[in-house]
Amino acid sequence: MQIVYAQQPFPESWAKALFLAGPTPRDPEVESWRPAALQYLKEQGYDGVVFVPEPEDGDWPADYNNQADWEKEGLNMADAIVFWIPRDLDTMPAFTTNVEFGRWITSGKVIAGAPPEAPKNRYLKWLQRTESNGYEAFTDTLEATLDKALKKIGMGALRTGGGRKVPLQIWNTQPFQEWHKNLKAAGNRLDDAEQRWVFYMPKLGKVFSWVLWVKVWIESEHRWKENEWMFGRTDISTVVLYHYPSNLPDGLTGITDAQLVLIREFRSPGHTPDGFIHEVPGGSSSKDGENPKQVAAHEVHEETGIIIPADRFQYIGSRQLAGTLSVHKAHAYAAELTAGEMQQAQALAASNAVQGVEEDTERTYVEVVSLRDALKESLLDWSMVGMICQTLLRGD
Repeated sequence: MQIVYAQQPFPESWAKALFLAGPTPRDPEVESWRPAALQYLKEQGYDGVVFVPEPEDGDWPADYNNQADWEKEGLNMADAIVFWIPRDLDTMPAFTTNVEFGRWITSGKVIAGAPPEAPKNRYLKWLQRTESNGYEAFTDTLEATLDKALKKIGMGALRTGGGRKVPLQIWNTQPFQEWHKNLKAAGNRLDDAEQRWVFYMPKLGKVFSWVLWVKVWIESEHRWKENEWMFGRTDISTVVLYHYPSNLPDGLTGITDAQLVLIREFRSPGHTPDGFIHEVPGGSSSKDGENPKQVAAHEVHEETGIIIPADRFQYIGSRQLAGTLSVHKAHAYAAELTAGEMQQAQALAASNAVQGVEEDTERTYVEVVSLRDALKESLLDWSMVGMICQTLLRGD
């Protein structure tokens, strides 16, 4: 275990990092709780880094700004932030702790606890319950709080340089790992980063999507790029379902004559004429490592009601959908529907039957439209146009 005390330099690499947040006594006569925390971590065999926002020699520096800057950097880099709050209104009122807790409770990194007798923690406990949808609550002992933190970070992952700035909950996601692998393969380097936002799923104990500010050294240009952030989420699997009618007049056999099975769904960012997004069936899985083709088959059934075996899907390719914004990819597949399946889709479209997963507030409707009409009516966004055209042109 490596301990980094206030304003000491941060190590150049680590696999795990904890920040011991909470009230700090300013009177040397008042005992700090952090030595007990460090002893317990040592007994549990913790082999990572611990950031301790107290001076090792007990002598507080005069420059408060340097202390605040060090704490901010440590909180940003930590994989888990342990808030132990043995509040005492006379000796450790924890005013700064209140602010830090509110600042970090939405980070997905907070583990919190307090002795039952500690006063004025009611709002913090409410805030944690609310932000975690009831899945997280304060623990009553320091040991239990630290145990939860150790479980959260698990085995960790070795990071060096700018990689230390990426907390485990983002570092371990597949979209980040693919982006970082490609970054290095191109000869570039991640020199700095800061988590700006996460969508954390307390029920599953994992991050679904995130926003990360990055500072990248571009080797071919010998400069840094540091004015951008990137959005990441779980990769999606999509399926282009199409059918060429048999009754087309001679000479009308181009790709725009293809009949497409789309889904219509309200999406909050959409600003189409009808307020709905029109897209090919698709989505993602919350299960790590699930086969993208199986995800695709599941999404087709879930969003259209049509069952198509995964072995009929032809792989089209994997690409980013919005390369200037997001690092995640769509794994695109295609299936040419039989006349019977197209009739089923047309019946579903005519009935306006509701599909999707209601508990996820997902409500989808099947629609059948030719590519020509879809383009004419501006139903599809550019990513959908690209996937559909890639599918229908792949034989040319």
